[in-house]
Amino acid sequence: MKSKSNKNLWAITAISGMLLASCGTPDKYFQDFPEGAVPGEVGKKVAERFIEVPHQNFGRPGMPKRITYPEVCTWYGALTYAGEKRDRDLTEQLAKRFEPLFSSESHLVPLPDHVDHTVFGAVPLELYIQTRENRYLAMGRNFADKQWGPPEGPRVKPESHKYYDKGLTWQTRMWIDDMYMITAVQSQAYRATGDIKYMERAAGEMVVYLDALQRPNGLFYHAPDVPFFWGRGNGWMAAGMSELLRSLPEDNPDYDRIMKGYRTMMASLLKYQTENGMWRQLIDDPESWPETSSTGMFTFAMITGVKQGWLDGDIYGPAARKGWIALTGYINPNGDVSEVCQGTNKKNDRQYYLDRERMVGDMHGQAPVLWCATALLR
Repeated sequence: MKSKSNKNLWAITAISGMLLASCGTPDKYFQDFPEGAVPGEVGKKVAERFIEVPHQNFGRPGMPKRITYPEVCTWYGALTYAGEKRDRDLTEQLAKRFEPLFSSESHLVPLPDHVDHTVFGAVPLELYIQTRENRYLAMGRNFADKQWGPPEGPRVKPESHKYYDKGLTWQTRMWIDDMYMITAVQSQAYRATGDIKYMERAAGEMVVYLDALQRPNGLFYHAPDVPFFWGRGNGWMAAGMSELLRSLPEDNPDYDRIMKGYRTMMASLLKYQTENGMWRQLIDDPESWPETSSTGMFTFAMITGVKQGWLDGDIYGPAARKGWIALTGYINPNGDVSEVCQGTNKKNDRQYYLDRERMVGDMHGQAPVLWCATALLR
């Protein structure tokens, strides 16, 4: 009997092994990339390009008044890539770029008085995570805490107090872009400190945005009064949910609601991916042009979902792979990404979105490439 039992156990184990082998691992679609699409090489190229270029000013000449959010997002992406590669030299170069912000360029540090400014805190928090230098933690944590502090400064509006009284950040404005800007800095504060309040803040805020702005098809209008599914706007939501869920404990009361919103969005995006792997400037408009920043953000969200086990790897793995390979085809020899929609305000006009300038090397497009490279290496 014992011998027969052992044989049965061996047979069950063998069958289980074969089933697991046939299913593969989440990474099976993220290996053996063609030349020009190897994540480690692409990430290095785009990160080094970031170090080369001066502070950008939304495509305008001259220095910006403050570090802009596209630069913050690219800086953060370059740092996370360096961290995954354990490239200490690259981390040191990225820290060196930051150093003047403590002294000669301190005037370029944004005030934490708007979501586009407060996201800056994600960079010093990532520098702290990698270097353990307390000055980075102090700076970054200040940004995260100010976001939930009492409304103050000239940007305060009557509705700022209304949101603050509800336990939301006073910087709430109900634009879909916000759900990356807010979640990025709050998630980073949690990763740096382990203080769960940062995740609770961001999760509560995300649920409010999902309930108010997500459409039945899973996508998001640019704003309640702008009924267009703008690519990069939706990209901010996709990336923001991914960053948040990556660190949000599953026992958080908002976890299931956010996961539902995320999965509903991913299922819809799957339907609108073009044959060559891209997504469009207006996601559901077949006359709209393939756009790289949105493609990078959606690809990042899908890579993360497959790797974390939130999405079916055999359905979303091929889509994420196709998106990444298509995206890398838009990177020129200098490391600049082309076909990037310029910085865009909201407007209730389809042609406004179709006519947006297509930029080369704009950091709105550089950042998602680095996020994708990082996610592929995780």
